[in-house]
Amino acid sequence: MPSDHYEIIEKTICYKGFFSIARLRLRYRKYDGEWSDVLTREIFERGHAVAVLPYDPVRDEVVLIEQFRVGAIDFPADPWLVEIVAGIIDEGESAEEVAHREMAEEAGCVIEALEHVCDYLVSPGGATESTALFCGKVDAAGVGGIYGLADEGEDIKVSAVSYDEVVAMLGSGRIKSASPIIALQWLMLHRERLRQQWLP
Repeated sequence: MPSDHYEIIEKTICYKGFFSIARLRLRYRKYDGEWSDVLTREIFERGHAVAVLPYDPVRDEVVLIEQFRVGAIDFPADPWLVEIVAGIIDEGESAEEVAHREMAEEAGCVIEALEHVCDYLVSPGGATESTALFCGKVDAAGVGGIYGLADEGEDIKVSAVSYDEVVAMLGSGRIKSASPIIALQWLMLHRERLRQQWLP
């Protein structure tokens, strides 16, 4: 978007730790062409992420992970969430490189083919984070166990679930995180094409 559509007047870093919080003073061009009043907004900056739905077209199974999530402590369910493989993009990494790295670290799987699903903003009302979402072809035979990096406090349970079961989980509300919901709905639309494309 051209800079004449918005103006950042001041940016202050309020907190910098594992994540950071910035305070912006800004204005933007309204639909009538006039400038808005100067607004003060805090934004949460945590970097940009990659998420991958691991799918085995031969076994017609999805690989899911489950782990403790601090942001879900106050959610009206327990904070162990059913998710898909995901991670933050480090400086100099491509989204595809992150997909392969995180798949090995979090699920013990190797990606045989990768298809881009979409890029989306996680919570644009107050956070800068975006997610590049992929579907990855994997061999789910023998998949399962506990994975993750101990030095990052990860304790990730991995399991392979049949397509029918994961659709039932989605329909029942068992899956609460945005990435797996979006990815599984995409799979429901593209599963037959993927199986034709990825089956031997």
